[in-house]
Amino acid sequence: MPEIEHGYADADVVRLAARFGAAPFVLVAHDWGGALAWGLAAAHPELLSHLVIVNAPHPYTFWRELARDPAQQKASDYMLLLRAAKAERVLSENGYARLARMVFDEAQGAFGPEDQAAYREAWAQPGALTAALNYYRASPLYPPSPGDPGAARLALQSQDFMVRVPMLVIWGERDRALLPGCLEGLEQCVPELEIVRVPDASHWIVHEQPARVCSEIERFVAARRA
Repeated sequence: MPEIEHGYADADVVRLAARFGAAPFVLVAHDWGGALAWGLAAAHPELLSHLVIVNAPHPYTFWRELARDPAQQKASDYMLLLRAAKAERVLSENGYARLARMVFDEAQGAFGPEDQAAYREAWAQPGALTAALNYYRASPLYPPSPGDPGAARLALQSQDFMVRVPMLVIWGERDRALLPGCLEGLEQCVPELEIVRVPDASHWIVHEQPARVCSEIERFVAARRA
């Protein structure tokens, strides 16, 4: 399996996969993991047999929605707080109360008391919160704010982000932050695409409906290998 030099996260995924077997492999990713997976698939399709994305927008369609759609801009305005210098202080106050609301309130009770305690323990590890927030601070894809056009300062082209891997997108349509518009026109960037929309699931579908997610992945991979 080749070394990947252009990105540390890409290299981490490739090395992890190498521990379990040779390429090509099936890559399944959610949220920020999806952002990484989109990039790896576009740059190195030869490494993947299948790609499965769960509620993580393609970089081109997300840029388009952030740059042009007021509804997506409003849904993403939480990113402005997460990019701010005060984010660590605000999110950690009162036992991570605000961060807990952002994560747990949407998920239809899928996070039990033990899960929530484990998340808070992880957030409290030295440097952990800053490391997570730095993803938002480093990304050029964020909504506009006064004096900052955000993603609109970019001029992306769909052909620069082509993903030529058989792929499945599983999308919980109750996602408050990533609206269904992120799926529109996705076939322009992904020639071999299947989308499964789940109306009664949120961004946290992997916690709310794990059996459904697993069954869709198993079905898709098996069908494409047949």
